[in-house]
Amino acid sequence: MNVNRFILFFFCLALSRAVGAELAPTLSPAEVQRIDAAVETWKSQRSAPALSLAIVVDNQLAFSKGYGLADLEKKIAARNDTVYRLASLTKSLTATAVMQLVEEGKLDLDAPIQKYCPIFPEKQWPVTSRQLLTHLAGIRHNTWSETSSTQHFANINDSVSVFKDDALLFEPGTKYSYSTQGYVLLGCAIEGASGVPYLQYLNDHIFKPAGMTQTTADDSSLNVPNRAVGYRTGLFGFSWLKWLRGVHQAPPHDTSIKIPAGGLLSTVDDMARFAIAVMSGQLVQPDTLTKMWTKPKTRDGKESEYGFGFLIGEKNGQMRVYNDGSQAGTRTFLFMMPQQRFAICLMTNLERADCETLTPTIREVALK
Repeated sequence: MNVNRFILFFFCLALSRAVGAELAPTLSPAEVQRIDAAVETWKSQRSAPALSLAIVVDNQLAFSKGYGLADLEKKIAARNDTVYRLASLTKSLTATAVMQLVEEGKLDLDAPIQKYCPIFPEKQWPVTSRQLLTHLAGIRHNTWSETSSTQHFANINDSVSVFKDDALLFEPGTKYSYSTQGYVLLGCAIEGASGVPYLQYLNDHIFKPAGMTQTTADDSSLNVPNRAVGYRTGLFGFSWLKWLRGVHQAPPHDTSIKIPAGGLLSTVDDMARFAIAVMSGQLVQPDTLTKMWTKPKTRDGKESEYGFGFLIGEKNGQMRVYNDGSQAGTRTFLFMMPQQRFAICLMTNLERADCETLTPTIREVALK
């Protein structure tokens, strides 16, 4: 996409916002009926207890609703303000925070990560924030025990200690390898560059500006109002084990091991507000978004679809930016079309349930 056209788009958007606020568009009863039918079919086919959905049209929250049960045992209905684990959608918020600090001159994307996170020892090759953002840093991903950990970690430094002494998988910049631990390291860098705890930084610079009132750390020791109970099908979430295909509560998992990479709770409404704030330039500047949403390349020129905290695609000349999250008892998806000021957020409390497959139908109905 042409960079100048992209910046011009955001300039025009900012001008329109200054002239006057737009009324939130609404969906017609027939359009809502089509979306309801698609969601109910999806839920039935996958035995999903609940799904919550929010739709942004013209950078306004146009529709949000919950379907099914957030708690099967207590028969509590899902709503648009039902709280789910974000899982890896957290990475999009972390990347946005990193780029805010870059704009302020507090963080250099190409400086060794030890400048901001001294607890992480030097390796055979330098590791930078730019490489961590795009999963090109050679930091390993979760181990099986880490994805099911019930140990509570008091802070990000303790989380970094879990993997800080492990060798790099490859020379940074030479290949792509998805890494949750890499984003934990970015959380450490945010603290070092900003001088405040990660969650405080996000609260002050992302949650409050975007109007996100129900997004917080996933603390299993707290009673969070409206929180969905997480479920899975089959043994270890693998539904192909037919003799164990029933829906069961997901086992406990303490996500404090990876707060900046997959340890937040939120709602579809809050993530819709995040999408609006991102697309309207409230959180980072248009030229910063251009950098975040440009496909990176490895040293040998191979292109990757994972930019700075978002996956990047294009269809019929239209940019599509998205991310997903998958974790014990949850599946989440955020989809944005910035040129159309359009977004969809989906969250379900069934592990590995592919809620993102609803996106084409919802887009067809809502994006007229």
